[in-house]
Amino acid sequence: MNIPETSLPRIVVIGGGFAGISFIKNLRNTNAQIVLFDRRNYHTFQPLLYQVSTAGLEPDSIAYPLRKIFRKHSNFHFRMADVNHIDVTHKEVQTSIGSLTFDYLVIATGTRTNFFGNESIEAHSMPMKNVPQALDIRSLILQNIEKADITEDVSKRKQLLNFVIAGAGPTGVELAGAIAEFRKGILQFDYPWLKKEDMEVHLVEGSDRVLAPMREKSSKNALRSLEKLEVQVHLNTFVKNYDGTTVVTQDGKTFQTQTFIWAAGVTGAPVKGIDGDALLERPNRYKVNRFNQIEGYENIFALGDIAYMETEAYPKGHPQVAQPAIQQGKRLAKNLKAQWKEKEMKPFAYFDKGTMATIGRNKAVCDVGNRSFGGAFAWFLWMFVHLWFLVGFRNRVVTFFNWTYNYINYDRAARLIIRPFKKIE
Repeated sequence: MNIPETSLPRIVVIGGGFAGISFIKNLRNTNAQIVLFDRRNYHTFQPLLYQVSTAGLEPDSIAYPLRKIFRKHSNFHFRMADVNHIDVTHKEVQTSIGSLTFDYLVIATGTRTNFFGNESIEAHSMPMKNVPQALDIRSLILQNIEKADITEDVSKRKQLLNFVIAGAGPTGVELAGAIAEFRKGILQFDYPWLKKEDMEVHLVEGSDRVLAPMREKSSKNALRSLEKLEVQVHLNTFVKNYDGTTVVTQDGKTFQTQTFIWAAGVTGAPVKGIDGDALLERPNRYKVNRFNQIEGYENIFALGDIAYMETEAYPKGHPQVAQPAIQQGKRLAKNLKAQWKEKEMKPFAYFDKGTMATIGRNKAVCDVGNRSFGGAFAWFLWMFVHLWFLVGFRNRVVTFFNWTYNYINYDRAARLIIRPFKKIE
């Protein structure tokens, strides 16, 4: 794979998400060789994936080339590859392009969609964990609306215009709100022969409220906002099956739809080779200590969503969102630099900066400290925070311009079927 030999310590990082990027950024100008492996050559700002899938943004607004992020780092190498196995005995990672030894290994592979073993749902539903999947959802939504506009079969049209989302966490709530706003702002102008009431948005959730990780006040505010957008919310409802046309719930309820989006859960994405007590089976996460060292290994670390760190404040591990990943990456980089200087490492302590979700135009909810608030102020705060954490000045400018245009014109300019999606029959 053409990585030069070096006398410096070699740090191999698996995963170019929030954790991996934060870690490498904080090791700039360090006497170490850093090698980053990722199956894609770009970083994805996952909190805004739903806007790509609902035609609010183009993918290049939320994706950024990994090589460009680290172009000013010396002794940095990126290789686009799948990491298939970790040989802990010989301190070697085995990838789709060859093998490489390491002195330090940092696993920041994040999560993948959890279908809870339901093969039918996995085969026919639409997950949304990466840019290609978001583009598939965008194409499918637009294709189904186009089909609905030309069909004379009323029941077929209703099926094509019925959108069902499983999971009322931030992703599901934001998706439901965005699709409902598409109906309100686009359908009547681009498709005047389709009736607005023919298009339905259903949000199915197994728990007794939306946005369960947030405070009850925010949950209630979010539910009211969804109902104002005429999203039909089904609480205490578990999806049992989906065959490509019919969603069946455990209580016998059915939804006829050709667009079923699965946002009901994630699970860790570990790499083969580190098993046993170090890998917790149910969450699929590596058990780490307060220094992010994987249990039983001194120089192998896990960061972000894949790391399971039990603390007094978080007995079930930290939430699988961006901030813990960013903060863990920063702390680990500082600890390694301290270790090399023979100084004491500091344990990781998570600072919760708050949780937020947007439901639509002028509608959002925020939990910050001991306060919960919603409405237009929360919405503008949500936009500011997401713009701030986007990688790259261009991405911030393009995203801000798109949001401003969409806000003024009630429009979604990215409603293009560039890559038609074909469902598995």
